[in-house]
Amino acid sequence: MIIDFHTHLFPRQIRENRERFFSGEPAFELLYKPEKSKLCGGTDIIAAMDEDGVDKSVVFGFPWQDEDLSRRHNDYILATAERSNGRLIGFACFDVMAENALSEARRCLEAGAGGIGELALYRSGIDGEALDRLGPIMEAAKEFDAPVLIHTNEPVGHMYPGKTPVTPDQIWNLVARFPENKVVLAHWGGGIFFFHMLKKQAKELLENVYYDTAASPYLYDKRIYREACDIIGPEKVLYGSDFPLLRPMRYFKEIAGAGLSEEEANKILGESAARVLGIES
Repeated sequence: MIIDFHTHLFPRQIRENRERFFSGEPAFELLYKPEKSKLCGGTDIIAAMDEDGVDKSVVFGFPWQDEDLSRRHNDYILATAERSNGRLIGFACFDVMAENALSEARRCLEAGAGGIGELALYRSGIDGEALDRLGPIMEAAKEFDAPVLIHTNEPVGHMYPGKTPVTPDQIWNLVARFPENKVVLAHWGGGIFFFHMLKKQAKELLENVYYDTAASPYLYDKRIYREACDIIGPEKVLYGSDFPLLRPMRYFKEIAGAGLSEEEANKILGESAARVLGIES
């Protein structure tokens, strides 16, 4: 079973009139104002999954500042997942700093969301205030045994739209604050997986932490798969495409050429995600 852990869906009214949603939403405008930034819906992702051989995909929306828009987008995600005959697993996405963040998380989890995410703090990074706001949300996720997907990125290198001011300290503080939660750090966790090799604290604090591969072909050499398997094991690595940014097949080619065993590749492509999501193979 191949499971894509990181994809984005938008309802038709946003896909066809994106410029109407730029006002008051600087992160959305930054990421999606360029015409080359693709927006897709439920039928688009199912077609791509069929073409590239993906069995299931985790789907989510956008962390809108507008609470009503966030709620309607989550409704679209949940409805699209419900119509997919199990192909799509909807996550609840919202602005962590919004007043309704906790109620929206609980509403979506009670309605059948498989998890929470991708939660992104494009302006502040994961600072102390963000951790305080995350506290009740993480408690709700733990109650539902739901994974929480957090946007992270490497703190060095070239700049690009969506690269946040997050630091390794902030990521470390996040996992240290919520060690009992199942946390998935997007985009390889900004490289924090390297610190699994620390002799003290790291292995315990990072026990419930996983890393998705979203945007990897744009960010890292394909050798990262081999290095990650050697440091943390394929059980911790979850294939995620960031679709429609990239097609699944791009990842499959890199994974096939990364020097992994068939067992390691199978875990990355779906077995490890199935365990995180509680899906029986």
